[in-house]
Amino acid sequence: MPSRVDDLAGGGGPRMQRFMNVELELAPDVLVPRQETELLGTRAVAILRAGPPEPVVVDMCCGSGNLAVAIAAAIPSARVWGADLTDSTVALARRNAERLAVQGRVAIRQGDLFGALEGEGLTGAVDVIVCNPPYISTGRLEGDSAHLLEAEPREAFDGGPYGISIHQRVIRDAADFLKPGGWLLFEFGERQDRQVAALFARAKAYEPVSFAANEAGTPRVALARKLGAVAPNPVDTAGRPE
Repeated sequence: MPSRVDDLAGGGGPRMQRFMNVELELAPDVLVPRQETELLGTRAVAILRAGPPEPVVVDMCCGSGNLAVAIAAAIPSARVWGADLTDSTVALARRNAERLAVQGRVAIRQGDLFGALEGEGLTGAVDVIVCNPPYISTGRLEGDSAHLLEAEPREAFDGGPYGISIHQRVIRDAADFLKPGGWLLFEFGERQDRQVAALFARAKAYEPVSFAANEAGTPRVALARKLGAVAPNPVDTAGRPE
C-alpha cells in the first residue's frame, strides 16, 4: 500500500510523501514509493551501520530517489549513486536530493541499469547495492494488475514474462561492482523467493541468499553477500541484522 501522500499547497504545490524518515516530492510519471519498500531501506541501513566508516552505496532503479536519499540521510558518511532509465525519474531523484540537502553526497545518473555508472570508478568499489526493480509479470499487467497502469508508468512495474527479468540482470552485473563481502539487497514480489534463490545459486558469485519478511511473514527482500568476505556476516539466517 502507498504511504500517506500530502498536498502541501492545497493543490498548487508539489505532492509529497513520507518514506522512512524523509519527505519526498512526487511526480505523475514516476512510481510512488510504497511503505513496503521501507523493509528494504531499513535492512540496508542496518548493514551499513555495521560496515565501513565511509560506505559507497548504489540505488539501482532509483525512481524518485527514495532509497538513495533516505540512506544518505540515515548514514551521513555514505556516498550514494542512484541510477534510472528515464528523464522523469532522474530529474525527480535529483530534485529530492536537493530538497533534502544531500546532493553533495547523492549523485543521480541516467542509463540502462549498471550502464548508467560507467566511468564512475565504481567497479569493485561498492559496499551495498539496493534495488527496487519492476517485478510484476507482463501478463499480470495485462490482466488482474492492469489497474496499476492507470496512474503510474509501465516501466515501474513490468518485470518481463515471469516478473524477474530485471532481477536476473541485477544479480549478474552487481557482482562486478561490489567489493568482496559487499551486499546486494532487493525487493521482489510475493512467492518469487524460490526463483530469486535459484538466480543467486546460478550466479555462483554470492554467499547463500537470505530473505527478510514483511509483517505478514511473507519474504519480500533478498540479502546476499558477494563471495570473498573477510568479516563476519552481520545478518542472521532470517535476514535480520544482529
